[in-house]
Amino acid sequence: MTRLSSDPTSNLDREFDSAIFSFEEIQAELNYKKAQDSLRELVENLDLTAQEVVGLESEINGLATMLDKLERTCIQIAAFGMVGRGKSSVLNSLLGQNVFETGPLHGVTRTSQGANWTGDSGDVLRVAFPGVANSQIELIDTPGIDEVEGTQREALAHQVAKNADLLLFIVSGDMTKVEFEALSQLREVGKPMLLVFNKIDQYPDADRMAIYRKIRDERVKELLSPEEIVMVAASPLVAQAVRRADGGRGVQRVPGKPQVEELKRKIIEILHREGKSLVALNTMLYAGDVNEQLVQRKMEIREESANQLIWKAVMTKALAIALNPVTVVDLLSGAAIDIAMILGLSRLYGISMNQQGAVGLLKRIAISMGGISASELLATLGLSSLKGLLGLSAPVTGGISLAPYLSVAITQAGVAGVSSYAIGQVTKTYLANGASWGPDGPKAVVSRILASLDETSILNRIKNELSAKLGS
Repeated sequence: MTRLSSDPTSNLDREFDSAIFSFEEIQAELNYKKAQDSLRELVENLDLTAQEVVGLESEINGLATMLDKLERTCIQIAAFGMVGRGKSSVLNSLLGQNVFETGPLHGVTRTSQGANWTGDSGDVLRVAFPGVANSQIELIDTPGIDEVEGTQREALAHQVAKNADLLLFIVSGDMTKVEFEALSQLREVGKPMLLVFNKIDQYPDADRMAIYRKIRDERVKELLSPEEIVMVAASPLVAQAVRRADGGRGVQRVPGKPQVEELKRKIIEILHREGKSLVALNTMLYAGDVNEQLVQRKMEIREESANQLIWKAVMTKALAIALNPVTVVDLLSGAAIDIAMILGLSRLYGISMNQQGAVGLLKRIAISMGGISASELLATLGLSSLKGLLGLSAPVTGGISLAPYLSVAITQAGVAGVSSYAIGQVTKTYLANGASWGPDGPKAVVSRILASLDETSILNRIKNELSAKLGS
């Protein structure tokens, strides 16, 4: 017979909590899948020339590494700290075996090292990632933050911290200034962190608690919460009675059982609660940073070719406007040149675009440009009429009207050229961002570019080159 609970409210609370937990799991899974798809698309659609890859090889390889982390559900936990604080011993204690090298020499750990952590019979993975097959937890040891050749090791530590999902900062007593500065820098990376107070077996209880309270209430109060601080003894030494060679009795300190259960529990809690979200978020942050670097590299290297193409279109449009007295033809030829420029830029940036797409992009840019587009239209309509009258009157005036004709033509062409130049710059930014406006909308991008244009300088350059070409 099934026994019903005498407290229906309690049953409802449990069911409600279970429903919330299930919803959080589903949301975490959806976010994880989205991160996988986004990163895979980025890796598979990198459009870089050999020249653009130079100097970014490690970052690009890092994208593949991050995708592999997502595919394997691999969490990376990295340990940092000064030499002699017991980073390697803490990790070895978690692993239950001596994988990371330890010793009395200064700076035994020379480079970052990693090892998979499963626990006894895989219990850590089962608890941290229930129901997830083939997941991995990788523990990473790093060189001491105070070692010789600090600049190189600082760069290594920063890179490891960027890639890792959870950071452990190991101390073995009250914190030094160097440790506090290093902890502050690692905190800026934005990763979850635990401060591990190691070697507590070397202090009497009162001293140990005094140091703990000083770290908690003074040293790291603004950086970490009390729940993010844990005390351990990774390699404790315990006193053991021994018989000396002379038959007398003495005391010898021998290795004892590591006291890291509290640290293990906190790590598992974090991974169980938000492990998959941590990996997804971390990979997306890394991918976003690398993508920004790639876009910047594209902008730098393709900038010169793009600007040459834009200027060629500007001068072609300016000449076409200057030499053509028919208003409708002015407008159509100008639009055709702008469309050709957009298509040329799309090929330069490796973005597939047909004529219809170029027309649509030109419309969006023109609408966002507002004032400049309106000025070009008014100038084309008004000055074309005046230019046509001056051209027709040239035989009657004996060529006297040609001088004002050229002046009007150059002014009209200058306005059209500035508009075309702005369209080219906006298009270049749009394409360099992978045919997207980035975090801003088109109006924001256009406004930012227009604000940076020195229209007077551009207009003068157009007028000078046109004057030279027209012989005026």
